[in-house]
Amino acid sequence: MISGDKAKALQAFLGSLPEPMAARLAKAVEVDRLADGKLLPHALILDALRPALRRIAHAERTPAPLRLFCEPFQDLLTDAPLRKEKQKGRISRASVPLVWNWLCQTLTPDAAQSFALGVKRAVLGYHMEEAQARAAEFWPVASAAILSALENETSRKAARRALDGDVVLEDAREMALLLGVAPEVRELQQTLPRLTPQLTDDLLWGLRGIYDRLAETSPDAAPYVAVIAMNRLARPWEALKLPLLISRRTQDTLISSTDMGLVGEIIFGEIEDHATAIRAAKHPNFDADALVAHVGRFAVLSTGIVKEVEMRRDGRWGQRLMKDRSAVADVMEGLVRRAPKEILAAIPTQRAGGFAGGPRSPDLTRAADSEKSERALRYAKLVVGCKPFAAAASFGAAVKDSADEVSVALKSYSEDLVRELRAAEGGKRANAEMYFSVTIELTSVLFSPEEGEFLRRRGRAAMNVPAAA
Repeated sequence: MISGDKAKALQAFLGSLPEPMAARLAKAVEVDRLADGKLLPHALILDALRPALRRIAHAERTPAPLRLFCEPFQDLLTDAPLRKEKQKGRISRASVPLVWNWLCQTLTPDAAQSFALGVKRAVLGYHMEEAQARAAEFWPVASAAILSALENETSRKAARRALDGDVVLEDAREMALLLGVAPEVRELQQTLPRLTPQLTDDLLWGLRGIYDRLAETSPDAAPYVAVIAMNRLARPWEALKLPLLISRRTQDTLISSTDMGLVGEIIFGEIEDHATAIRAAKHPNFDADALVAHVGRFAVLSTGIVKEVEMRRDGRWGQRLMKDRSAVADVMEGLVRRAPKEILAAIPTQRAGGFAGGPRSPDLTRAADSEKSERALRYAKLVVGCKPFAAAASFGAAVKDSADEVSVALKSYSEDLVRELRAAEGGKRANAEMYFSVTIELTSVLFSPEEGEFLRRRGRAAMNVPAAA
């Protein structure tokens, strides 16, 4: 058992590994786990490596039994916590172990055990094709067992107890649906590798062929062709080209009312999740990096979906989008317009001389306030981080106004502070150095790290100059 401090140190080290090294280490650890190795903390290592592995488009992973079981529905998996209600087209990762244990312990214990042992033997013997063949045999068995367990209310009650509620039960149903059409899903996955940069006409017609076959043999599964495609595209909204091609409709009022609108519903669900997170941000304690990430994703998705579908103001999707954009713009405009006040509060000034309208100079009569400095940096990161997305999220003018105001004030303050560093003495000099550190950080964020470093060098040169007698 690894202590908490050692576990944190190990996770920090593993999280810093280069991605190719992380992939090789993960594969070795997974093989050791398959061989029932007892020395390594497998779960701890793999959890620490997971962020790096997700950044690798085609990371080669060890085909463990659970991973192979998930292959037909892997593109629907989400790390988001379980919802109170099932979202069609999204399967929570938290549901996977519950469904897997249900299969292994209740529904198909013999078949599941045979599958797991067969995969382990094949992988440890480096027979990867045999491991894949074992999975292909197990998928229809698992699908049939799950669907059979959900076919009437009596069996559903037992399933509900085993799976801890209706949401996981419905996740299991969706898993079974895709396990039952695994050959077509595998064909789709091979046609469309992860992070495909663009859905070309050739790829689109390939998807159309898979959809048409499923529409004949498994109509309930056919709409998932577009959902799987969405999760394999660098620009997920391009998956809407498939329902547009099939339905020959271009307006959201027509597509959103059909099963082929499932991709749009999922994208709008994500848009609304980001909007909810943005609305939850409050002054003064918000996470600037997380908030910028939510704003960026909101802007990219909302802009992308408008490019693919003709949004009507009176359409269901059009109304949702206008509502979300308005709410996000209100929150972000309020925060961004507050930014100059919060940033300038960390670098206070005072009037020079006795005239009310005289020039201002750095106020060095008191030490820098660490809380105000931290708040200023959060607001600076927010303003800069939102610049690329602000226009698309309808608060571009607020970002420009705030950035301009802060830039002018910060440049003037920096010049004045450099002069103060040449002349200040004693406690005033100590305060000037504290404010100078804050100014460097703000300059690095608002302008560039290079400008921050240049200002640092100017300050060092100024502090080496003897104070005037």
